[in-house]
Formats: sequence, structure tokens, C-alpha cells
Amino acid sequence: MPGSADNGRRPEIYSARVGPILIADKVCKQYGELKAVAETSFQIRPGSIVGLVGSDGAGKTTLLRMCATMIAPTGGSIHIGGLNVVARREAVKDLIGYMPQRFGLYQDLTVDENLDFFLDIFGIVGAEREKRRRRYLGFSNLMPFVDRRAGDLSGGMKQKLGLACVLVHQPRLLILDEPTNGVDPVSRAEFWEILAEMKQDGMTIFVSTAYLDEGEKCDRLILMHASRVLAEATPAELRGGFSDLEQAMIACIRKNDPSLVEDRFGV
Repeated sequence: MPGSADNGRRPEIYSARVGPILIADKVCKQYGELKAVAETSFQIRPGSIVGLVGSDGAGKTTLLRMCATMIAPTGGSIHIGGLNVVARREAVKDLIGYMPQRFGLYQDLTVDENLDFFLDIFGIVGAEREKRRRRYLGFSNLMPFVDRRAGDLSGGMKQKLGLACVLVHQPRLLILDEPTNGVDPVSRAEFWEILAEMKQDGMTIFVSTAYLDEGEKCDRLILMHASRVLAEATPAELRGGFSDLEQAMIACIRKNDPSLVEDRFGV
């Protein structure tokens, strides 16, 4: 388990807000004739973990990239912390941490050197720099490997290092695009232990996943298919009378897309 401070808890370090931290209102993204995301609306409350799930090509990565200010919506709007992600892009970037599917670690640099690079980017110096270095290497269990090159780490350790680098500026909203895809089950479990601890500290997490056992760990789930949101609810509500989330989601997708012969999760 990740480390913790006195009495098993740390003080909250992420400022809370009244009302949603993220509001998406009729957001769409179009590339020529292709609709990658179509009129999508949802809200995310502070201090929650919201999972984004669905079929391949549903538009999940595009939606996350718009929320992370990487691409601009074609229509509609996204506000994070009350700020429009297009009009106030630089200010929004200070509020978020974004980890894409292929996070840009420097393979020839050590664990410590990679983290130092991101600490430099965010201008974190002095005693606060060492405090954050120990904090994020500590609870990700990377402290024994600080001198190991990133290119020599296992897949799970690389993902934990990527997360530590994203967290050093202590964002209020963490946006993760399938962070455990292809990672072994033990490392996946350890990664989600870290996310649970960040949530306990008050961080909000918006994460896409191909693993529906991870979906069960979320407070709410957003189900996408063919560029649209089909459902938004708690895992239990989505599961309904089905034996598991996978069966419930496949049924929901087939109900909304009768032409679909087969849909697979976690490819």
C-alpha cells in the first residue's frame, strides 16, 4: 500500500470548490465529415473518481484531450474550475494534470532525473521541491529505484513514474487516458491504490479504462459509444440486474446500436 502520514491520513492539499469542478456542455469535435464526439454533456464533482468506458473508437481519447486543453472543441464548451478551457487555456493548465496513453518519459534519464525535469518545469524549488519529491516517489514505491533508467523499468513502474511526474505540481483535476493498459494485474492494483489515496486527499480524477474491474472502483461511470454518451451513473446503477458491468454495457450499446453484431471491451 502507498505510504501515509501520521494517523494514516494526510491533510487535504487540493482546494475544494462548491459545485462541479468540470462542466461539459454539448461538447462536440468534428474532423471533416467524421464526428469524433457528438454533443456530449456531463459534470464532475470535486473529490470524485469518474471513469470513462466504452467501445473502441467511441471518442474517449478525443474527449479527454479536449478536457486537457490539448485540442479545442468544434462546438459546445468545457469549463474547469469555472474557466473556459479554450479562452483560459494557460490558467486551466495550472489546475490539471494530464497523462496520455503514451506518456513522455525520458528513457535515458533515471527515475530521479525524470522527476527533477518536471519539478524544473513547474518551478518547484527549495524545501518544497524535496518534500514533493519524497512524497510522490514514496507512495509510488519508486524510492528504491531512483538511480534506475526509465527505459529499464517495468511497464507498471513506468506508469507510476509517469503519474508521479504529473502530480508534482499538485493539480486539482487529474486526467488519465487508459493509464494501466497492458500493465500486469498487480501493478494495476498498486496504481489504483495510489489513485484512491489521491482521492482521499481531495483530488478529482477523470480516467478512461479498458478494464471494467477498474470501473467498479469509480464513483461514477460515463459510457460512450460511436461518439455519444449513452449512460452516466454509478457502477451499481449501470450494472442493474446484470451479473457484471461488461454484460450491462454490451446490452446498453446493442440497445442503442441495433446494427452492432459484436462489441468488445479491453482489446
